[in-house]
Amino acid sequence: MTRTIRKVVVLGANGAMGAGSGAVFAGAGIPTTFLARTRDKAEAGLRRAEQMLKTTAIRALIDVGSYDDLDRAVAGADLVFEAVAEDLATKRDIFARVDAVRKPDSVVATVSSGLSIAAMCAGRSASFGRHFMGMHFFNPPNVIVGFELVPHAGTDAGVLDDMRQLLAGKLGREVIETTDTPAFCGNRVGFKVLNEVAQLAEEHGVAYLDQIIGPHTGRAMPPLATIDFVGWDVHQAIVDNLKANTADEANAAFALPAYMAKLIAAGHLGNKTAAKGGFFRTEGKGPNAVKLVLDPKTGDYQPLAQSASEPPVFVTQMRAFHRIGRYRDAFEVLATANGKDAELARRVVLGYVSYGLNRVGEVVIQVRDVDRIMAFGFNWAPPGLLVDLFGARRTVHQLEKARLPVPRVVVEAAERNLHLFTEPNVDRGRFFVA
Repeated sequence: MTRTIRKVVVLGANGAMGAGSGAVFAGAGIPTTFLARTRDKAEAGLRRAEQMLKTTAIRALIDVGSYDDLDRAVAGADLVFEAVAEDLATKRDIFARVDAVRKPDSVVATVSSGLSIAAMCAGRSASFGRHFMGMHFFNPPNVIVGFELVPHAGTDAGVLDDMRQLLAGKLGREVIETTDTPAFCGNRVGFKVLNEVAQLAEEHGVAYLDQIIGPHTGRAMPPLATIDFVGWDVHQAIVDNLKANTADEANAAFALPAYMAKLIAAGHLGNKTAAKGGFFRTEGKGPNAVKLVLDPKTGDYQPLAQSASEPPVFVTQMRAFHRIGRYRDAFEVLATANGKDAELARRVVLGYVSYGLNRVGEVVIQVRDVDRIMAFGFNWAPPGLLVDLFGARRTVHQLEKARLPVPRVVVEAAERNLHLFTEPNVDRGRFFVA
């Protein structure tokens, strides 16, 4: 590195991403200032960071303040890290303040999960633009190491390289560089799948979809439970942005279901609103607790036990193969199983493969980039690995049969008998929960 980051200032340090990102910086031994609208909010962010790292030792490296302290703090910072509300106007306002007082060589970064990097720095000084980029941590930052580094057209290549070295080295991130496109790579691919399943839930049911597209298909959590974990409001912000600002083959998959919009307006935000819930909610505590599941058609909840059923045969068979490490055999089952259950699961899984690998050349440079962000950012089986497990030739055939776009990289893998997943030190089994 040609620069040393001796001081970081986090703006919006009371939020989940601000506190979590600040915890990563301080946990790496970098003195960090937490700023928020009030000093009390910044203190709350510090306590949140301590809880995340399960230590109070980082307090020695963190000082706190309000935005009244912004000029002084930013003037002494080597890296100004913005994590305020995910709103373009709000971010631009705070960047105007930062630009007026920052050191000429200080780096300014946003943790935005998908707003335009170029739009955020438009109109700022030439120095600000050269030193500005997206640094997208995934939540929670102290646990998830996947990381998207997002330059805009004016970002200085040397500054970008310095930050890449810091992130991949001292901060222990798995860094993927993406283009400045809506939601970048991980959220664009991941939320296409999540919202598609949410659309299907109105017809097929919540519990049913989470059962047939569960961890056996290569994800840490079932898709609708994941939306509850993320938060329905966050989900809406991401898919609304993608619906409005993309025009690709899957644009319709980003339309938020009407039943979700109605429930969001009524305060149903998933796990963060425990009393109202999202796709699921729990009533009562302890041994008398009852887990409820949403009926999207009516907006009502019913006991999950009443809607639960035995999993389809293909699910049971896949789980059995995963338990003994026979992952290719598990996906042979998915590829060949008959019936509407397997057909629906294949449709979602193949849609993920198709959409993810079609972003190569548009959002990222190579298959490995998509694979790494889905593996280390979402903890999902990467699309390249799924192609390897299905077999590239079979994947081409299955995609054509499902009338899904066949990515160029999959065609090349089939023609040249190539493997797409190329991470030698990654255990494939980590993606498949038996």
